[in-house]
Amino acid sequence: MPKPFTIADRSRSFKFAARGAWVMLQSQHNAWIHAAVTVIVAGAGLWFQLGSAEWCWIVLAIMAVWTAEALNTAFEFLADVASPEFHPLVERAKDVAAGAVLISACGSAIIGLLIFAPRLVVLIK
Repeated sequence: MPKPFTIADRSRSFKFAARGAWVMLQSQHNAWIHAAVTVIVAGAGLWFQLGSAEWCWIVLAIMAVWTAEALNTAFEFLADVASPEFHPLVERAKDVAAGAVLISACGSAIIGLLIFAPRLVVLIK
């Protein structure tokens, strides 16, 4: 039987989620790169005074990369527990999960170029 909804349980779940994000930031070097790029892109968006539609695309792109990185990190932790010794299929699965982050990052970079490149061209001229 499911537990009833409580504010205390919901606040604990947010605490656990924040702890998970912190673990990802502490343990994944690529998350540091994502954090730096997030700050740079947000700063550029503020500087170029992006419109709300452009911000929606930027937020979606940032969220996609962070979500992919978080899922990849969780998958790697679980794979390491399930198979502490090297196994070629676990290696392949980890590579595929990392590939998902790469796909997300490439798509996000394209979104960034579509939004920022025209503004940068105007600045350079």
